[in-house]
Amino acid sequence: MRTFEINRKTNETDIELSINLDGSGRSEINTGCGFLDHMLTLFAKHGRFDLTVKCVGDVQVDYHHTAEDIGICLGTAFDKALGDKRGIVRYGSMLLPMDEALILSSVDLSGRAYLAYGAQFSSGRVGDFDTELAEEFWLAFVRNANCTLHIKQLDGRNAHHIIEGQFKSVARSLRAAVAIDSTAAGEIPSTKGVL
Repeated sequence: MRTFEINRKTNETDIELSINLDGSGRSEINTGCGFLDHMLTLFAKHGRFDLTVKCVGDVQVDYHHTAEDIGICLGTAFDKALGDKRGIVRYGSMLLPMDEALILSSVDLSGRAYLAYGAQFSSGRVGDFDTELAEEFWLAFVRNANCTLHIKQLDGRNAHHIIEGQFKSVARSLRAAVAIDSTAAGEIPSTKGVL
């Protein structure tokens, strides 16, 4: 089974996270930030990943450390659950409409960390969640998942819809990329023989 559990404790956060890449979309999420709980629940559902996240963070300051450190843990969990990436599709992309927002995401589980992020928001916050933390989350994720991720907003201004569209679109892209390629017979999807 392609699963991983991580416990990460710093002076700013204490996180327990587990993932099953071959799940059914079940989740138990408690980050201390309602909006982030909702985004991670959507991520699990649309990616068909079983995901549990428990985080105690310094949310009395703001949600920056919580969002960034959960991104670190989620990225690490993906990387470790995939192992040597033998037999996976490797690439995935999704063009996702979220009401007036249109979000494109593309992922390459390449072993190379890179984020291209393009979003413009009509407001700096969704509830008490700073919109700039979405980019911080994805940056932490790609650095630890060792993947290339492009997220581009093609339309829309509503911050809630744009961020929700990102989480759904990236989940669908990752779902496609981690899928087992039945034609690959357990091969590493690279001419180098390693990812």
